[in-house]
Amino acid sequence: MTDDYTQKVPLGQTGLMVSRLGIGSSFGAPASVIEEAVEQGVNYLYWGSIRRPAFGRAMRNLARRKREEIVLTVQSYSRVPGLIGLSVESALLRTGLDHFDILLLGMRNEAPARAYIDAFLQLREQGKVRFLALSTHNRPLLPSLFDEYRDGKSAYDIFMLRYNAVHRGAERDAFPFVPADPRPGMIAYTATRWGDLLKAGKMPAGETPPSASDCYRFVLGQPAVDLVLCGPADRSQMQEALRALERGPLPPDEIERMRRIGDHIYGRHAPKFKEAGDAKDA
Repeated sequence: MTDDYTQKVPLGQTGLMVSRLGIGSSFGAPASVIEEAVEQGVNYLYWGSIRRPAFGRAMRNLARRKREEIVLTVQSYSRVPGLIGLSVESALLRTGLDHFDILLLGMRNEAPARAYIDAFLQLREQGKVRFLALSTHNRPLLPSLFDEYRDGKSAYDIFMLRYNAVHRGAERDAFPFVPADPRPGMIAYTATRWGDLLKAGKMPAGETPPSASDCYRFVLGQPAVDLVLCGPADRSQMQEALRALERGPLPPDEIERMRRIGDHIYGRHAPKFKEAGDAKDA
């Protein structure tokens, strides 16, 4: 993986080239902020947990000008396979798009049943989505899915998981098992640990909080990660995230500092969401 974070990289075997930073929709940044970030080099947009109307407008506006340059993902949390198609069709109607590049099955802590794959294949045949991704809070599930991918038996092209300076269990449970050839797309989220890494009151004695851009740089220093998601609420947060791309890899002493801070927070502040595979979280 290149050390120049301003350069786009392949997302697994999809043929898509993506920015090292992606934008999620949940935190309410205006459409103008999203569009400006795309003009500054971001090209991965994730209409995820909360489908904000402003984010949908940004996708629609950007698709009119540069559809071939941007990668658009829609997430479904549906636990009824038959409803996934309706969810995607609703998202297409709201954005005025004819297709999404990626359908993400969100919060899957077990291997989805075949009916979910069939729902994706039907949507792909209809030209409404191109690739399938899976997001999980169950890291021990991933090695078996990676094995299927390596053997050419997986419907999934991309995997998404939590990774930050506090929650580093993926270094043990997931990253060592990512196939090198063929390699799937790998996306990380929650780089700031829901903002905990930015709070002075949660730092060890004598430490100042890292910046949000340093949190993204920490994640991008993991060779298995293609891109990291950010969730800006406004322009200042978006521009701070973009600084991660300009500044590039963290130096070794800053990586160690991030790990010390992460260990401190891990031992004292419970996560918002439990993660299987991590004894203290589980």
